[in-house]
Amino acid sequence: MQPLGLNEIREKFLAFFESKGHLRLKSFPLVPINDKSLLLINSGMAPMKPYFTGDEIPPRKRVTTCQKCIRTPDIENVGKTARHGTFFEMLGNFSFGDYFKKEAIPWAWEFCTEVMEMDPEKIYVSIYLDDEEAHDIWHDEIGVPEERIVRLGKEDNFWEHGLGPCGPCSELYYDRGEEYGCGSPDCAPGCECDRYVEFWNLVFTQFDKDEEGNYNPLANPNIDTGMGLERLATIMQGVDNIFEIDTIGHILNYICKKAGVKYGENAQDDVSIRVITDHVRSVTFMIADGVMPGNEGRGYVLRRLLRRAARHGKLLGMQELFLYDVAKEVVRVSADAYPELAEKQDYIQKLIRIEEERFKETIDQGLSLLEKELDSLIEQEEKVFPGQGAFKLYDTYGFPYDLTKEIVEERGLTLIASEFEEAMQEQRERARKARAESELAVWADDPFNPLGPDALVEFVGYENLEANGKIIGLISGEELVSEVHAGEDVLVLLDKTSFYAESGGQVGDKGQIVSGDRVIEVTDCKKGSLSRHIHYGKVVSGTFKMGEEVTTKVNRELRAATQRNHTSTHLLQKALKQVLGDHVEQAGSFVSPDRLRFDFNHFQPMTHEEKRQVEEIVNKAILEAMDVAIFETSIDDARSMGAMALFGEKYGEVVRVVKVGDFSIELCGGCHITNSAQVGMFKILSETGVAAGIRRIEAATGMNAVHHVEQMDDTLLETAEALKTNPDHLLEKVTELAEQSKHKEKVINELKHKFAGNMVMDIHQKVTVIDGVQTTIAEVEGVDMEELRNISDMLKDRMGSGIVLLGTRGKEKVNFIATATKDILNKGFHAGKLIKEVAQIAGGGGGGRPDMAQAGGKKPEKLGEALEKAKEIIKNQLD
Repeated sequence: MQPLGLNEIREKFLAFFESKGHLRLKSFPLVPINDKSLLLINSGMAPMKPYFTGDEIPPRKRVTTCQKCIRTPDIENVGKTARHGTFFEMLGNFSFGDYFKKEAIPWAWEFCTEVMEMDPEKIYVSIYLDDEEAHDIWHDEIGVPEERIVRLGKEDNFWEHGLGPCGPCSELYYDRGEEYGCGSPDCAPGCECDRYVEFWNLVFTQFDKDEEGNYNPLANPNIDTGMGLERLATIMQGVDNIFEIDTIGHILNYICKKAGVKYGENAQDDVSIRVITDHVRSVTFMIADGVMPGNEGRGYVLRRLLRRAARHGKLLGMQELFLYDVAKEVVRVSADAYPELAEKQDYIQKLIRIEEERFKETIDQGLSLLEKELDSLIEQEEKVFPGQGAFKLYDTYGFPYDLTKEIVEERGLTLIASEFEEAMQEQRERARKARAESELAVWADDPFNPLGPDALVEFVGYENLEANGKIIGLISGEELVSEVHAGEDVLVLLDKTSFYAESGGQVGDKGQIVSGDRVIEVTDCKKGSLSRHIHYGKVVSGTFKMGEEVTTKVNRELRAATQRNHTSTHLLQKALKQVLGDHVEQAGSFVSPDRLRFDFNHFQPMTHEEKRQVEEIVNKAILEAMDVAIFETSIDDARSMGAMALFGEKYGEVVRVVKVGDFSIELCGGCHITNSAQVGMFKILSETGVAAGIRRIEAATGMNAVHHVEQMDDTLLETAEALKTNPDHLLEKVTELAEQSKHKEKVINELKHKFAGNMVMDIHQKVTVIDGVQTTIAEVEGVDMEELRNISDMLKDRMGSGIVLLGTRGKEKVNFIATATKDILNKGFHAGKLIKEVAQIAGGGGGGRPDMAQAGGKKPEKLGEALEKAKEIIKNQLD
């Protein structure tokens, strides 16, 4: 019988829990949505946190997912072992206050033994030490014998992160047989050997840990389970590790074929093959979910994975770019489950290729820096290359440690590995500390949470800029209060509001909350838990109390300007796709009354012509006066209409669609105009790069665009007046002046050269002989450092063999340059050492190579003394 493939196992799991009343959700993106505590999604539960905390209402109380995950704490071990990986898929079933242990445990057993047809006698379970409820279900109801139930302590079988919801766990293990064991008589689930494979963790979230350390029972406990899909596939396919299962094995075999190596023949090659296999999977999925290479955060994780994979490709002998090609095999085996991979394949491959090319440049840059440092150390007769230097090359420039070590040893120096490891450990500790601190933010909060889940807000501001609502929450001085008074800064929660809360890149509304002649000036509106609209403001006059009726008044002018800009981002995205290509996707946006900012995927700066084309397309769409239709429909119907979904947004089954005529259709929860003509005018202000592969357009609309054009017109007129011409002839005038400037510069350079030649002839008369070596030591007046270098070179050429030391003084500084012909170096002369001693006399310092060095000083009056002393220094060197 053919073993189940990974893709089949995933489908069987999701279908099984659908049959148990669970809603199947698609995997959330790897980039966390509205969660700053994580760089990347690292578990099936992570995207569900708002549902567990009550910050958001789940689409159903029972949910099942297969979640894409990235974990990087053990990145150095990936490849070295066959069990470590950075990318994995986590199967999970979740209950938000619905079912609990009596359902979760039997369903887990049913799926394993009946759907997966695992041998029941090979399944072991662990429970938390004193979780008798779980023990009784496993033993009495399921029939698992006592010898296959293991009790483990808090470290292993209790889930908690800081304060908030937590609870005991129960894990399922599969016995792979004695041949995988350690031989110890105590070998059992929880042992570090490979015999008992933990493959499913059932978390029973039944307590709420408070600040005093008490574990208070939750009124509605939750279920959160996680099972590694790759690990389950390893068991079901009877292979030794995740790199041998069908899908990952296909990628691995493709890499071997490309590199001309065979897996399993050479341990060192196997490490490189596993690194490339795992890392290409990770970067392919990360890029598909909007991650871009960068120097910090998740962008740095992506870049590090790419560069580590590229380096291991070189170790396998692959000198050409290859990662972008391997990525297509990742798409091939996973696109059925994750169609976004196929949709973005060209973009993924192009971005990987660009990053590979940049890494080749980085390698070259690193080699240059390394060689420079080695030259300096060898010159100083050092025998050790500092580990901190190797770490800087690795951490700052992505230059691999093993390559540094190899080159250092080739040059006859020793690299102290312990210093490098110490620097690495310090970095790991910083990362661990950052992760630990971020885990304290696992359970989100907003200041009105103490009011409970019934403190909800109805937003009516799409259609109405004024609305009547009741005050249901007031905060002043960071405390909930019953009333607020004039002069106080306040947060206000209403049961109904017309104020849009900042989200989707659109800023929050400004305006007033009024009752009679009493006024709260609202300066911002932001979203809290359960989509609460929280008004930030100041009481201008009067007193406001809990429970009273008030009226919200949004600033109409600011809202209208914001709406113009928001609708324009939709027009802009469509125009960019038409001009630059379908790979263009929104990577972020900001919409305020003043201007709009739109970030998008693209690989090089836009040309002037491309920007002009985009402006023209958008302005034509504005002039066509297309109606803007806004309606709600199902997510599937919206997609069938071709609606673009914005990256980083979480969509439910019912979505809001914004359609501008037949030109643009997007999913959007923001505020918009009713007809494209209301934009008036669209003008690009700037187009810049903000990260690798990410461009940013800033633009203005309406009167803001008109004012920008007026300002440009004023600048044009003022410039024309300054150049004594009219705007129509400005380009012609500037061209004429540029030509004149170029001609004058040429004449000046010719005169400088002639002057330098005359000066060289004069200085050459001052040549002396020190220990048989021609030596020219002179002060040169009225020249800068560049001219001093030129004169020095001309003197050296004229002498044929000898030493030149020149100095020039300014009002508050002095400059020196020393140089010598190659034959003089064999006599013991060192320009760098000479210049260092000379400059010290003139209150400065410097150094350089044996054949050329330069320096500066702060005591011009000491120039003569320094040059006189040089004769003695040169004599001592030559002796």
